[in-house]
Amino acid sequence: HYAALLSDGIFWQSFANTVIYFLGGSLIAIVLALGLALLVNKPLAGRNVYRAMIFLPYPITPVAIAIIWKWLYNDKVGLINFVLKSFGIVKQGIPFLDSFSWALPSLIFTTIWQVLGYYVIIILAGLQTIPDELYESAELDGASGFTRTRFITLPLIRSTLFLCFIVGIINSFTTFDMVYVMTNGGPGHATEILITYIY
Repeated sequence: HYAALLSDGIFWQSFANTVIYFLGGSLIAIVLALGLALLVNKPLAGRNVYRAMIFLPYPITPVAIAIIWKWLYNDKVGLINFVLKSFGIVKQGIPFLDSFSWALPSLIFTTIWQVLGYYVIIILAGLQTIPDELYESAELDGASGFTRTRFITLPLIRSTLFLCFIVGIINSFTTFDMVYVMTNGGPGHATEILITYIY
């Protein structure tokens, strides 16, 4: 069975898709979440509203998200194609989930949209453990905002970012419902990941 598995082209494609799904869906989401967390950690007017808006997609069940985004991506009645055609960007609707080249990026974008708020909350928790005195003393020494971020913020939230990285790996190898509802691993195994392949 293991020999047959290792000689199966679909297995290797699903493995490669899983790695791409992790790199796109988790690493990009973590980088974006870090930027957003740094923004909403500052004393902005209405920052609690911004935090709530960023976190809002995460509690929605993946099946509901998959159904919503499947409609948004639809090449005939989907909102995304409607907007693209309205602005004259495309003449015909793009079959996001029915195209071999568009299906996996569309799935990755949907995943980023869902998990971004979760990562932002984790990183915000890490940012709020950093003492303000460190930033104040660095500012007195003439350190710029970039320098403070590089030498104070990033080293002190390294364990928080590592946690996000581990959660991202687990999610990439266990996400089933969203992929199954949106594409069922298709078209032509373009979005087949290990968990759907096992199923």
